[in-house]
Amino acid sequence: MSNKCNVVYPYIPNSVPEVKKAMLDELGMNSVEDIYKEIPERLRFKGEMNIPAPIHSEARLQRHVEDILSKNKNCKSYISFLGGGTWNHYVPAVCDTIGGRDEILTSYVGEAFSDHGKFQILFESESMLGDLTGFDACNTPTYDWANALAITSRMASRTTGRKEILVSEAIGPQRKLVNENYCKPDITVKEIKFDYENMCLDLEDLRSKISEDTACVYFENPNYLGFIETQYEEIVKIAHEKGALVAVGVDPTSLGILEAPGSFGADYALGELQPLGIHMSFGGGLGGFIACRDEEKFVAEYPSLLFGVLPTVKEGEYGFGQVAFERTSYGSREKGKDFIGTCAALHGMIAAVYLALMGPQGMKDLGNGILQRVAYAKNELSKIEGIKIYDGCNFKEFVVNFDGLGKSVKEINKALFEKNIFGGIDLTVDFPALGNSALYAVTEMLTKDDIDSLVKAFREM
Repeated sequence: MSNKCNVVYPYIPNSVPEVKKAMLDELGMNSVEDIYKEIPERLRFKGEMNIPAPIHSEARLQRHVEDILSKNKNCKSYISFLGGGTWNHYVPAVCDTIGGRDEILTSYVGEAFSDHGKFQILFESESMLGDLTGFDACNTPTYDWANALAITSRMASRTTGRKEILVSEAIGPQRKLVNENYCKPDITVKEIKFDYENMCLDLEDLRSKISEDTACVYFENPNYLGFIETQYEEIVKIAHEKGALVAVGVDPTSLGILEAPGSFGADYALGELQPLGIHMSFGGGLGGFIACRDEEKFVAEYPSLLFGVLPTVKEGEYGFGQVAFERTSYGSREKGKDFIGTCAALHGMIAAVYLALMGPQGMKDLGNGILQRVAYAKNELSKIEGIKIYDGCNFKEFVVNFDGLGKSVKEINKALFEKNIFGGIDLTVDFPALGNSALYAVTEMLTKDDIDSLVKAFREM
């Protein structure tokens, strides 16, 4: 907050003194300090920050940052079995090409400062996600899957007028925490037990906990542990008999081969866009979606932007515009359905490119390819003495137990790392019932040789 060091960076125009002064004059301020004057002195940092001296050359700065980034180990040089919400999927070149165009890359929540087709791309994205999930309506992207779950919980509460959400024990731990935090203070979130013998939701526990106060029942298919929920029709029946809604968390890459939530009676489908042509970006390439039936009681509760096909002033022509804009906090401010801010509209557009490129057959082939790789990996690992594979129907992810090896997951992952392999996610804290276990993910990026390398590493271990 000090003006002691007046550095001019040739690659940052706003650091030029004349430009700074012009901006301050426009704001009616004398110095940058005026911007921060409302922050109390007691909250201000008084010392010197331990940061490097400025690098004035853009070329040298780029080299400096690249040297730092080169210390990271990535999925190009390592074989990765990590998943849990961000997966190593293939990103077609066309996704980067279109997503990197200036008129697309700079879009802010899909708003049309200069449209250039953004409205249509988001409409197409919503339409294709609706096709995948078996629903009619879908929103522009939320921050991520966790945010989509939290928003859905509040949507269901407003629709039903009830204040209780039931969620499966076997959902993503981070999603669980975000949902609980977002529902505070007026909505109660309760867990439904997971049956670790049959690897599916405990229906008796669901029946004992669901009540006239339950707004929504949420489960994932496949769940966080990779198991496919085979009792989905019974879960929907139990929930609907009590007047509760049903939300299903989905991995979109599974919907080319698994039944769509809309077709088995669910009320919402939500999930993560990252597998649809979006780079992992060190865990940041995320965007959530929420799909539902095109009924007013559901659609009216969306806080997100929705895009539809609308007639133009010229008869016979159509354009793409926002639907029921007054629902949002943009249109009604504090009277909006819920608050939304900057979201992942760009990722929604890239997902549209990916889905259009893949088509129905492509998504089916993708799903089948992942199933085959998972089956091969489970079969080969189960042959190793000391390793146990939790049996069940799995998609993309499965649980590997190491109780018989006498090594912790941390020790195993360290040994794998030395062989250029990223091991699975340690489950010992979030899922203690599974013992000394890890979650392994297998995508279309892994070859038979990659899986064989993992098996060989375990045998040597």
